[in-house]
Amino acid sequence: MFPAENIRDWRLKDVVDPDGSKIGSLESVYVDTTTDQPFFAAVTTGIIGRHKLTFVPLTNATVAPGHIRVTVSKDLAKNAPSIDTDGELTLEDEPAVFEHYSLPYTPGVRRLARR
Repeated sequence: MFPAENIRDWRLKDVVDPDGSKIGSLESVYVDTTTDQPFFAAVTTGIIGRHKLTFVPLTNATVAPGHIRVTVSKDLAKNAPSIDTDGELTLEDEPAVFEHYSLPYTPGVRRLARR
């Protein structure tokens, strides 16, 4: 489980990979609807004027005073499914997020909800 007490406190913190390379900034958290536990981070990535929200798993992530360290590499996250910064992850797009990180997914059941 992701060790932080208040989801709102995580917003805008840097998200870094195991080597400390910045992936982006946390925009929101998606919880697993079956457990209500944080499961994916929607991370603002890209260059100025061309930002997007990239999905990064929070499994075994840790919180430090200035950042959130995830267990996936920046390169893996860079190629992950993403949406526009004002977009929404649809049920149809959800399986691709899980597949990108080789995580199990049950088709036809909404697994993620934005918090």
